[in-house]
Amino acid sequence: MKLHKKTLEKSYRFIGISIILMLIISLDAYGQQDVSEFQERLAKISQQIEQLRLKIEEGEEKESTTLSRLERIGFNKGLIKKEISLYAIQLEKANRELSSLNKSIPELEAKLGEEKQSIEKILITTYKFGKFNFLQFMLQAENVGALISENKNLTLLAQYQGKIISNYMENLDQLETAEKELQTKKKEASRLIKNAEKKRKELQAQERKNRALITEIKKNKKLHLQTLEELKVRAQQLLILIEKLLKEEISFPINLIPLYEKKGKLPWPIEGKVTTEFGLQRHPQFKTTTMNNGIEISPRKNYVIVRAIHPGKVVYSDYFQGYGNLIIVDHGMSYYSLYGHCSDILVKKGDLVKAEHPIALVGDIGSLEGDSVYFEIRFKTKPLNPLQWLK
Repeated sequence: MKLHKKTLEKSYRFIGISIILMLIISLDAYGQQDVSEFQERLAKISQQIEQLRLKIEEGEEKESTTLSRLERIGFNKGLIKKEISLYAIQLEKANRELSSLNKSIPELEAKLGEEKQSIEKILITTYKFGKFNFLQFMLQAENVGALISENKNLTLLAQYQGKIISNYMENLDQLETAEKELQTKKKEASRLIKNAEKKRKELQAQERKNRALITEIKKNKKLHLQTLEELKVRAQQLLILIEKLLKEEISFPINLIPLYEKKGKLPWPIEGKVTTEFGLQRHPQFKTTTMNNGIEISPRKNYVIVRAIHPGKVVYSDYFQGYGNLIIVDHGMSYYSLYGHCSDILVKKGDLVKAEHPIALVGDIGSLEGDSVYFEIRFKTKPLNPLQWLK
C-alpha cells in the first residue's frame, strides 16, 4: 500500500510537470503571430506616401504650368489611394489579431479546466496522508533528498497553478484591449476613408477643371504653343538622360536575343487604343507641327498592368518631369524601350525583366490624354516608330 501511494504521488507529479510543459508550448505558439507580412506592406506603402508628399511639395515650389498642374493632380490622386490602402491594411491586421484572440480564448478556458482538475487530483493525493502542514511533510520525508525533491515539486505546483491563472487573466485582458483597439481602428479607418472619399471628389472636380483647361489649350493657339514649347524642353531633357545611359556599361548575365530580330513581333506594353501616333503631327486648326518620339496608348477597360516588351535590364525607374513615373529598359546593343505616365512602378533600377514581365501600373501623371501609357523604342538616341515593332 505504501509503495502504491508513493507511485501514485510520483505519477501525479509527472502529470503536473507534463501539463506545465504543454502549457508553455501552447502559449508560445499563441504568441508567435506572423506580423512580418503586415509590417512589410505597411512600411512599403508608408514610404510611397512619403515620396508622393515630397513630390507634391516640390511641385508647389516650381513654376505653375499646364503640365505641372496635371502632374500635381496625378500625385494627389495617388496619395489619396495610398492613404486609403494604408488604413485598409491596418484594419485587416486588427481583424486578424481579433480573430486569433477569439479563437484562442475557448482553448485557454478548456486548458484551465483541465489544469484545475489535475491540481485537485494532486491535492487529494497529498491530503490522503492527513491534514497537510510543512512539519508533517518534513517528518514523512524518508531523507533529505526526498525532502528537497518533494518541496521542489510542491513549489513548482504552486507556481504552475498561479501562472495558469495569471496567463488566463492576462489573455482575457488582452482580448478586451484588442476589441477596444479594433473598434477604435474601425472608427478611425472609417473616418479616414470618408475624408479620402471627400478628397477624391474634390480631386475629380479639379480633374474636370483640368480637362476643361486641356480643351482650351487645344482651342487656344497661345496656350497651345506654350505647351508645345514646354514639351520640347522636357523631350530634350529625356534625350540628355538617354545619352548618359549610353555611356554606362551594362552587363547581362545571359545572352539576349537582339531586339531587331523581333521587329514586328514584339508584344504590346498594354492592350488598348493608340491615341497619339509617332512622328510629325499637324494640328488641324492651328496648322502647327509637332514631332512625337513615341505613341500614347489608352488601355482597355480593366487593363492596368504595363509589361516589358522584351528581355532586358531596367536602367531608369523614377519620376521624370513631363513623363510622370518613367521606366527605361536596356535591351542590349543600344536598344531601349521607355514607358511613361505610370502610376506605380513595380521594378527598380538594376532589375532584369523578361518579355511581358509586369513593370508598372497605368496612370495619368503628366498625360494630356488621361490614363495612358507613353511608349517609345530607341536605337541609341534615335526614336523608332513603335507600331513597326509591335505585333
